[in-house]
Amino acid sequence: MAASFVSKCSRGDCSLFRGLGTNVSNLLSTATQMTWSNFLSQHQRTFIQMRTVLKVVDNSGAKKVMCIQPLKGRKGARLGDTIIASVKEAAPNGKVKKGAVVRGVVVRAAMQRGRCDGSEVKFDDNAVVIIDKQGQPVGSRVFGPVPHELRKKKHVKILALAEHIA
Repeated sequence: MAASFVSKCSRGDCSLFRGLGTNVSNLLSTATQMTWSNFLSQHQRTFIQMRTVLKVVDNSGAKKVMCIQPLKGRKGARLGDTIIASVKEAAPNGKVKKGAVVRGVVVRAAMQRGRCDGSEVKFDDNAVVIIDKQGQPVGSRVFGPVPHELRKKKHVKILALAEHIA
């Protein structure tokens, strides 16, 4: 409807806006962009919960996993929490095969988390590192940034393997 209104006014059919022309269309497109940005800023990012698909950022062979259950009995997992997941995509020669049930540590989460100094950390995607029952990483490398909050959660080995600590 707004587009048809703008097209009628730009042709000169609208006597009220006859001299404005493209200014009306610019105003309407700006209003549309403002409402879209308000919608995006109000979008709430949630915990990593059951059936959340996460990216695997180590070289264990898995590419994508789906969360089965966050451990510790919480409603969802955040940075540094351990989850139980099922491998959905895997490389053919990897240590982990498709369909395997694994444990993983959340190293990147789209939900923001406050730090002690008042800053907040959040990432563009949700990512995990696959670990064994003893808590040691299955892979020998960790790709991408990893937050230093993992040190508090006793995942020092993951920090040692990481390329970049955020």
